[in-house]
Amino acid sequence: MPDLGSALELVTAWAGRPVTHTQIKGGLSHRIVRVDTEAGDRWLLRILDPRVSAAGLGIPLDMEIVNTVRAAQAGVGADVLLRLPGAVLLEYIDGVTLDAAAVRDPAMTDGIAQACRRLHAGPRFATDFSIFRKLDELLALCHAHGLRIPDGYEDRLPTVAEIEAAMDVRRPPTVPCHNDLLPENFIFDGSAVRIVDYQLSGNNDPAFELGDIAAEADYDPEMVRRLTRAYFGDEDPAARVQLYLIMSNFTWTLWFSVHHGLLTEQAAAADFDYEAEGADKFAQAVRDLDDPGFGLIIDDVRGRRRPAGGAPPLPTPTAPPPLAP
Repeated sequence: MPDLGSALELVTAWAGRPVTHTQIKGGLSHRIVRVDTEAGDRWLLRILDPRVSAAGLGIPLDMEIVNTVRAAQAGVGADVLLRLPGAVLLEYIDGVTLDAAAVRDPAMTDGIAQACRRLHAGPRFATDFSIFRKLDELLALCHAHGLRIPDGYEDRLPTVAEIEAAMDVRRPPTVPCHNDLLPENFIFDGSAVRIVDYQLSGNNDPAFELGDIAAEADYDPEMVRRLTRAYFGDEDPAARVQLYLIMSNFTWTLWFSVHHGLLTEQAAAADFDYEAEGADKFAQAVRDLDDPGFGLIIDDVRGRRRPAGGAPPLPTPTAPPPLAP
C-alpha cells in the first residue's frame, strides 16, 4: 500500500500549499483521509491497498480508479482531482452520510433511486460483475485457504443454481453498477444523493443494485417494492430484486470470511466483528430461502405466474424511465 506521507507530499506539490490531514473512519478495506488547507480547500484522499484486490475482495486498483472517474462523469460520484500511484484525490462531498435508518426512510427512496439511475445511465465501467461468479470466487478462496464456511452453507448451492437459472430466463442488459451499496456509501449533499467507493463496481443487472441496497439496509418486502417502483416506475421487477437481496446476503457472508482470514492485519485493526456480520448475513439468507413464499418468487422471475385475471406473464425487465433533465 502506498505510504501516506508520500501521497500527502504529492498532494502538497499539486496544491502548491501546505496541507493537513484527518483520518476518516469509513470502509473496511482502504485508507481514507480528509485533506485540508489553510485557504479552506478540502479534499478526500483514498489510499488503495493492493492486498484487497489480490484477496478477491475488490477489483484491480487501476480499474477501480477508472470506474471512479466514470461514476463522476455520470454526475453521481465524487470528482477525481488527482490520480496518484495507488491512490486518488477526490472531491470532498459536503453532506450527510446515510445510515440504515435513513436508507429505509420513504422520504429518501426517490433520491436513492435517482442516484442509481444516474449511475446506470452513465459511461460503462471497465469491469463486469456477477454476484454468482463472485460467490464462486469467494468459495474457492475459502477452500484454498481453509477459511471458515458456515455450517450448511454449501447445502444451499443447488438453490443458488436455481436462482441463477431463473435470472437467466429474462436477463436485461447490464449497466454500470456500484454493487456494494452499504448505507454509508450514500451521501446526501442537500439536493441529491451521491454514491462513493467503487471497490466492487462493474457492469451488472440493475436489479442487483436495488437488491443489494435492500439487503444492506434490512428492507422488508414492502420496502423492496417501494424502491423498485421508484427506480423502474412499476413493481414488476420486485421479485427479481428480492432474489438479489437473498444473493447479496448469501454471497457477502463469505466476503467477511475471506477478509477476516486473508487480511488479518486489517481485520485486527478494525473496530468491527467480521464473524458476527457474516453470521448475520447468512442467517438472513437462510430465513429468506426457507420462507414458504420463496418458490413463488422464483416463479415470478421466470415469468410462470400470472397476475389475477389471467393476464399474460410479466414482461422482461426494461430500463427505467428517462431521467428528468
